[in-house]
Amino acid sequence: MNSTAFHSADILLPKEGTDMEKWAVIACDQYTSEPEYWDKVEAEVGSAPSTLNLILPELYLEQEGVDGRISKIHDTMESYLSSGIFQEYKDAMIFVERIQSNGIKRQGIIGAIDLEKYDFSKGSSSQVRATEATVVERIPPRIKVRDGAPVELPHIMILIDDPEGTVIEKVDTSKAQQLYSTPLMQNGGSITGWLLGKDEQERIDKALAALADPETFGKKYGLSDQPVLLYAMGDGNHSLATAKEFYEQLKKANPGKDLSNHPARYALAEIVDLHSEALQFEAIHRLVYDVDCDDLLEKLSAALDLNDAESDQYVITYCGGTEAKEYIHKQSSNLSVGSLQNFLDGYIKENGGKIDYIHGTENVKALAKKHNGLAFILPDMDKSQLFPTVIKDGALPRKTFSMGHADDKRFYIEARRITE
Repeated sequence: MNSTAFHSADILLPKEGTDMEKWAVIACDQYTSEPEYWDKVEAEVGSAPSTLNLILPELYLEQEGVDGRISKIHDTMESYLSSGIFQEYKDAMIFVERIQSNGIKRQGIIGAIDLEKYDFSKGSSSQVRATEATVVERIPPRIKVRDGAPVELPHIMILIDDPEGTVIEKVDTSKAQQLYSTPLMQNGGSITGWLLGKDEQERIDKALAALADPETFGKKYGLSDQPVLLYAMGDGNHSLATAKEFYEQLKKANPGKDLSNHPARYALAEIVDLHSEALQFEAIHRLVYDVDCDDLLEKLSAALDLNDAESDQYVITYCGGTEAKEYIHKQSSNLSVGSLQNFLDGYIKENGGKIDYIHGTENVKALAKKHNGLAFILPDMDKSQLFPTVIKDGALPRKTFSMGHADDKRFYIEARRITE
């Protein structure tokens, strides 16, 4: 068993009788510019047991009073553990079937990723890799949430490239125990979860090991001398990086101690097949505000040589109700998003301003109006290029793509102990 980085885990779920619709809350990195979303969630949850009380929406990550929020989260985790809200399923994998807001079904398997087999640095050759650049400055604030937390809750989705559907699509739930089935709040669709038996776990492990066979891997991508990439980050890149960094810090703080079986060596995650029809790669657009928009646009045009002559990269700018599509002729990356991001990073470092990463064209336009800022609308990425690009070129620019709409992101349901 467990010949790859994906393992079974001791998984915590709320006991029977819990209102699962109030328990399940969307990933903390969503709606970071829309506090009204989280206000609605808080009103809907009320005083009921909920993962809302166990996570820190990133909207609040850099706000005043964040340390108090984190302390309260840790206290609530301890309270939920001691009061018997959780039931633990030992050595478990959970098969989940999510009906998204658009009615399309997405399937996945919840288990633990071995952080010893994960390296988020660009050019990594580990079995688990980041698909986008990891901003190391974003990790320390997130470690504050994990440090002292007795449990973790995952919004991490990791992709496997399984065009034949040998792993997830072959799961048989006819003999599995259904653990929950619930609608999800705020247009989130619905989700059902089943506890998988040992025979099914063994089948999954063998199928994953077959995908990781070096000869099979080499033939698939036409690469005979490249280390196997089996698991590529989909969502939750910085959350998995935070778990990794926390584990590395734990090892440094305990020299000579055997931490090979420590719970912090692993991170709970859902694996999903890249080829699922539910996964549609969409561009993540840029919202820039608290800047001189005219100055930024003038310098952007000069830096990237923007004009109307067609090229293979472009960006659509939206400011003050005016929309313009211009092509990039001074490219600093293989992707439009990379050329734009490289410029924005330098401009904001030199001139100040704020940048946010927004899902949905209409959303980013509305927020540009609200903040009197600039929206940069980017083209979608073809998902079939993900694995070959990461293998050959390393991680993509940060926030290159999103897997579907914000409402369809992972909801927190499962949890796992990360302390001994």
